[in-house]
Amino acid sequence: MKALAERTDHLVQSNIRAITLLLAGKDGINLGQGICDMPTPDPIKRGAHAAIDNDRSIYSHYGGIIELRQAILEKASTYNRIPVTSTDEIMVSVGSTGAFVATIFTLLNPGDEVIVFEPYYGYHCNLLTVMGAKQKFVKTHGPEWKIDFDEVEALISPRTKCIIVNTPGNPSGKVWSKSELVRMASILEKHDLFAITDEIYEYMLYDGREHISLASIPGAFERTITLSGFSKTYNMTGWRLGYAVGPAPIIAKMGLLSDLIYICAPTPLQHGVAEAFGMSDDYFKEMGEAYERKRHLMCTTLEEIGFIVPWPEGSYYVLADFTPLRKRFDGFEDDMAASFTLVEKAGVGTVAGRSFFDDDADGSSCLRFCFAKEYPVLEDACNRLKAAFKPAN
Repeated sequence: MKALAERTDHLVQSNIRAITLLLAGKDGINLGQGICDMPTPDPIKRGAHAAIDNDRSIYSHYGGIIELRQAILEKASTYNRIPVTSTDEIMVSVGSTGAFVATIFTLLNPGDEVIVFEPYYGYHCNLLTVMGAKQKFVKTHGPEWKIDFDEVEALISPRTKCIIVNTPGNPSGKVWSKSELVRMASILEKHDLFAITDEIYEYMLYDGREHISLASIPGAFERTITLSGFSKTYNMTGWRLGYAVGPAPIIAKMGLLSDLIYICAPTPLQHGVAEAFGMSDDYFKEMGEAYERKRHLMCTTLEEIGFIVPWPEGSYYVLADFTPLRKRFDGFEDDMAASFTLVEKAGVGTVAGRSFFDDDADGSSCLRFCFAKEYPVLEDACNRLKAAFKPAN
């Protein structure tokens, strides 16, 4: 048999999926994968039901149904303050990952360089690898995850074409400040680069922080593709609906690519999620308060049992350092060992830190915890952790 395509050579199952499968055979709680097991809001479900009942099930425009694109346009111009004026600047996709695929295949050629900040979201890097882009990494360090912009500029070469910005960040929980985004916009302009921003956690913010989109900074919109979606905000990860916002000529090319790969996002589900935009702002207030409470429970629990915990500024992940636990327990030699130890001793699934770094050693003392769970489930997980790893006196 002939060899498979070389682009598959380095693809392996993610640690996130591996722990999910391991937990399936146990009475465990998955704090690894960002599943969001809370209920999807009723207006969205009713909208999808109505679309199915009314046979609104044929292909949509490859960029999405007009009602949803108009709603996203309004949201992008108000909440995100992005200077969009037309639905031609909006594309609905099969998840924000589908939008990312369309973006990189539109902007990049094999061999182009992309700057990525560590810790990173693994799907970004894996997809860049599959398409043949070369990645250059800028490390950031908790608890503040500050950006060294001099290091960013030092990495730029004539082959550099794009920078990935993830705010709020997965797994770090970093929320980029306005001053950081202004500096980034100036670098983009100075070196004639594109930016791809992943803003899927834009409503999960803590301690009074504000979400600011890079594309809202003067001069940045023309060279920025903003990605977001509905999976995290509305607890509907399996619906696979996301979107991209950007200059119309780029979005048009992305739409053509998305049409080739996916045809369109599921039409009845598009009609359903369009109903989300009529929901009261109280939904976001209540969601924020609920996540604030869950963040407090997760972070205080980890601190009690000995982790070093950079409290996230946004998103619903904690990337915590277990180094102090090595003095008290076996099974914490590195991140892979620690992730299996938590499954075996507490029935709690996490993600090994190496999943978020180019060099495995940089994540060898960290685990990522996801607190997007119903509160009683999260409380159960935290009680299991405290029982298995008695808090240090």
